[in-house]
Amino acid sequence: MPKKIKTTTNNIRLRFPPSPTGPLHIGNARTLLFNYLFAKKYNGRIVLRIEDTDTERSKLYWADEIMDELRWLGMEWDEGPDIGGNFGPYKQSQRSDIYKKYLETLLEEKKAYYCFCQADELEAKKQERMSRGLAPKYDGKCRNLPRKTIEANLKEDRPSVIRFKIHEKKLKFNDLIREDVEFDTGLIGDVIIAKSFTEPLYNFAVVVDDFLMQISHVIRGEDHISNTPRQILIQEALGFDRVIYGHLPLLLNPDKSKMSKRAGDVAVSDYHKNGYLPEALINFMALLGWNPGTEKEFFSLHELIKEFSIEKVQKAGAVFNLQKLDYLNGHYIREKSLSSLTKLCLPYLSEFNTAQYSPKNLEKIIEAYRTRLKKLSDIKDFTDFFFAEKLEYDKKLLTWKEMGDSEVKLSLQHCAALLSRAENFDKKSLEELLVAEADKFNPSNSSGQVPKNRGYLLWPLRVALSGKEASASPFEIAEILGKGKTLQRISDAIGSLSV
Repeated sequence: MPKKIKTTTNNIRLRFPPSPTGPLHIGNARTLLFNYLFAKKYNGRIVLRIEDTDTERSKLYWADEIMDELRWLGMEWDEGPDIGGNFGPYKQSQRSDIYKKYLETLLEEKKAYYCFCQADELEAKKQERMSRGLAPKYDGKCRNLPRKTIEANLKEDRPSVIRFKIHEKKLKFNDLIREDVEFDTGLIGDVIIAKSFTEPLYNFAVVVDDFLMQISHVIRGEDHISNTPRQILIQEALGFDRVIYGHLPLLLNPDKSKMSKRAGDVAVSDYHKNGYLPEALINFMALLGWNPGTEKEFFSLHELIKEFSIEKVQKAGAVFNLQKLDYLNGHYIREKSLSSLTKLCLPYLSEFNTAQYSPKNLEKIIEAYRTRLKKLSDIKDFTDFFFAEKLEYDKKLLTWKEMGDSEVKLSLQHCAALLSRAENFDKKSLEELLVAEADKFNPSNSSGQVPKNRGYLLWPLRVALSGKEASASPFEIAEILGKGKTLQRISDAIGSLSV
């Protein structure tokens, strides 16, 4: 059975360990969220550690962006490179001397050794073993080289790496999610833990850092589960306490394939830029692999902390359903106050001259489309016609059912006459005026009389004002445009019918 968590423990420490080699992936953000919820649930602490030992690919701006996106999501940390703490430095690139000390210890105790095998030689051996149906592990050629040979090779600057000796045994550990897990370490082979004293590799560096930073629990993706026996063996070799591990289910595409880092918009920054709200993304990510055990689907971050339980994390992969995210985001958009939502939407209208409208009318524009928004960026395509000097659209769009151009023209002329005499140009008054008239309006065409239908009056008007097949009601649009612009757009539409 998985380990039971003692809620009274005051030394629970988890880490956010992003690698700044690109933007924050949605899958990694989900992993960090589960760490955050676990830590907050049990009054633990979160350590932000930048794992930038890949010096060629790691960039400062990626580290900054990752931290910005985590703050946007509402996930703060207790220690890190930006705020300090008692266990720094919190960037692996600044911890080289620390790693060197432990590498030297392993070499001195003959738990690690220099390997001088070259890449082409290793690849040939790998292929040969695989052709015989054997695990493609290192054959240990350099494991017991004489000291003089090692010293001579190092003196000649022969390319080398440092390998850790893996002793064959059955290794078991208790996973918070997957319960008892067992590995045959004989299938692993001696692993490379450093390219040099100044270039430690992942499995070694994280073991040292987790120990020195007093990390108690490591919650990460299932794709890391094969690293766990390697890390446990290094812990044992260095005399470190074993960390408690939990491995989350992978994120899957709708077709159940693994969600790639290169498949579409998968960075948190993509969702941020496209107008998803942080509360929606948090809610969505929490439900990717965690089941609250109830029908409830909307959770604030505070509620998630209260209700989260690692025991309710599933083992099977979690399918990433964009429609579910859109649904949640639409809910949180509708929950926003109109003033807050308007402020959030305005950046997506930056290419338009929004100054032509008063703040009150800008809010009316947003309000007209609030219920249609799946994400904030949708507001641009929904409302662009409000800011256009002149609309461009196919005149056929003005036609309702079987109306001909002459009937459409008659309909628009009738609207223009009504609206030019209207004393009140607010939505309510316009709706009362136009609906009452639409119930009576009954144009005829070449086939004779047509049935009464409000669309004969209201459809051409709405299209004339918006230029769109689908839009807000003509009453809402006319109120926002004002009498002058409304009559001008009707006139433009009538003119297009004569072309």
